[in-house]
Amino acid sequence: MKQEILNHLANDARLATILPLISLPEIETHNDIYADLLGSIISQQLSVKAAATIENRFLNLFPNQKPLPELVLATEHDVLRGVGLSNQKASYMKNIAAYWIDNQLNTIDWLSMSDDDIIATLTPIKGVGKWTVQMILMFRLNRLDVFPIDDLGIRQGMIKIYGIEETGKDLLKRLHEISDQWRPYRSVACRYVWKWKDTII
Repeated sequence: MKQEILNHLANDARLATILPLISLPEIETHNDIYADLLGSIISQQLSVKAAATIENRFLNLFPNQKPLPELVLATEHDVLRGVGLSNQKASYMKNIAAYWIDNQLNTIDWLSMSDDDIIATLTPIKGVGKWTVQMILMFRLNRLDVFPIDDLGIRQGMIKIYGIEETGKDLLKRLHEISDQWRPYRSVACRYVWKWKDTII
């Protein structure tokens, strides 16, 4: 992690106490958002192992394991169900493929788009919520200033670190106030909160 980012986050006294305890891996930026969305649908509400098994079966349906939008749309619903996808998830996969073709998203340079524009572009897809897009922003496009306030792990970690007692709207307000200290590196701070929660709590 760049020292300038750590120095900035260390201005938050509470966060500064956990920074030395955590080591974060580097994020490899890539531009294949279509594949990420398909993968995110597969992994919803599944263990890592189960998701990997189903994703491998899904990819093996296609030449060179390339589930191009046209090929996904041409695949029978029951065939998608046969690799372990639920009825709903199979429909979501086709939703993504159809949306990709209809809106010519294969021509977009995602790296040049703002976070808000990417969220606005992808969340109209049925089955793709704001949280899903935020995860792609953080872990695929390496955007540094995303704050996924709806993530349960982030909320639980921040409540523990900062001793927050508020609930409801007051809780949301407090979380936003804390995260404002982290700008423009909220994504990085959140990664520390996640890792701390998973390893310390």
